[in-house]
Amino acid sequence: MMFISVIIPCFNEEKHIEECLKSIINQDCQKENFEVLCIDGMSYDKTRQIIQYFTDEYQFIKLIDNPDRIVSYALNKGIVVSRGNVIIRIDAHCVYPKNYISVLVNKLFELNADNVGGLWKTNPGCPSRICEAIAIASSNSFGVGNSLHKTGTSKVVKTDTVPFGCFRRDVFDRIGLFDPDLIRNQDDEFNGRIIKNGGTIFLVPDVVIDYYARDTLRKMGQMYYQYGLFKPLVNKKLGSPATLRQLAPPLFVTSILLGFVLCLFMSVLLPFYLGFISLYLLISVGVSVKEAIRNNSIFLIALLPVVFFIIHFSYGWGYLSGIAKFLIFRTGSVTANINR
Repeated sequence: MMFISVIIPCFNEEKHIEECLKSIINQDCQKENFEVLCIDGMSYDKTRQIIQYFTDEYQFIKLIDNPDRIVSYALNKGIVVSRGNVIIRIDAHCVYPKNYISVLVNKLFELNADNVGGLWKTNPGCPSRICEAIAIASSNSFGVGNSLHKTGTSKVVKTDTVPFGCFRRDVFDRIGLFDPDLIRNQDDEFNGRIIKNGGTIFLVPDVVIDYYARDTLRKMGQMYYQYGLFKPLVNKKLGSPATLRQLAPPLFVTSILLGFVLCLFMSVLLPFYLGFISLYLLISVGVSVKEAIRNNSIFLIALLPVVFFIIHFSYGWGYLSGIAKFLIFRTGSVTANINR
């Protein structure tokens, strides 16, 4: 008999956890065939009270403590105590369509896959123009590259990663749990391990997740910095180099900083440096104008270039910091106060 375990790592998610849990409760599959494990990092807002309300109402929802406050630890704790032969890892920042579980579970076995996931529809984290710009930039190919789960696809695609994931339980028996060294990018590393061990991952466009982006530029920049910071460690653990897409932001940051220093000593390089900056700004503004027209919002022309730059610079600076920390100085894992 099929039994499904839904694992939700969370920390200070009072804004989103209620809608997230409601969307799971409203799934079109039989509730006696699944459990929902909320692995909370000792939240100090109202997250725990909200979850407790649902645990009192629904026996299949449970609250489990995660004093380590790191997503990898939460996922591993959830997997160990779960009863399902299918494990679905979801995010508290999202709302899920009614057919999310049923479609992904069916596709998991229909495609004989090890992991399947759906598309993201990135929504503003709050009703403001800045939040609108963050959401648009986070799903634009200029902002985030060719991440199909963010930019979209119309057909089932074999891929190297998907958001969150619907896994066969035996994949964890074969290749292990999530890497506790990784505060961010633990999904990327785990999915990389699946492929390295001959497994398959598919992106399924039949289900679309409503993802709510970070609601301030600071939180967004912090998140992309952390994504960049842990990417070199992921590449080191997988023993494979980064893709060209991953290398673009650190090369961009290096060009800006190193180019500025070189121009101080070699003025002949100044025209090339200014040309590079101008080209980036031209592309950024061009994409922003296109999005402003598509979304009927003239303010995006001014806001989007700023958001694009913060995404690119934060990720790039994080990546360079990760190279220094994990590859050059080899200081191991990082513990940090992560704003999830």
